[in-house]
Amino acid sequence: MARIAGVNIPTNKRVPIALRYIHGIGPAMANEICDKIGIAPERRVADLSDAEVIRIRETIDSDYMVEGDLRREVSLNIKRLMDLGCYRGLRHRKRLPVRGQRTHTNARTRKGPAKPIAGKKK
Repeated sequence: MARIAGVNIPTNKRVPIALRYIHGIGPAMANEICDKIGIAPERRVADLSDAEVIRIRETIDSDYMVEGDLRREVSLNIKRLMDLGCYRGLRHRKRLPVRGQRTHTNARTRKGPAKPIAGKKK
């Protein structure tokens, strides 16, 4: 198993697919990394040499914000919004949807399981 950015990426998958296991790398960025290094997207992680894995690791470390740094920045941005007391910050604080979705029905992912209201029976 290759270890990149603190994440064990699967060896039996193609390189662009395996890179997506790293938080902050999606399909477009994975293909961009492969193009930048010169690795064919059809190759599997198990077929990579140690030098190629090191080149991937160095490229990601130098050019992209991934894993812990990215999670820290996102959480600091949310904390900043909450401290400002702006509308988005208040929505984060109340654990409600932030981007304008309806909450009368739905929003169960953000609000959690439905809580029964006592005395409401019809």
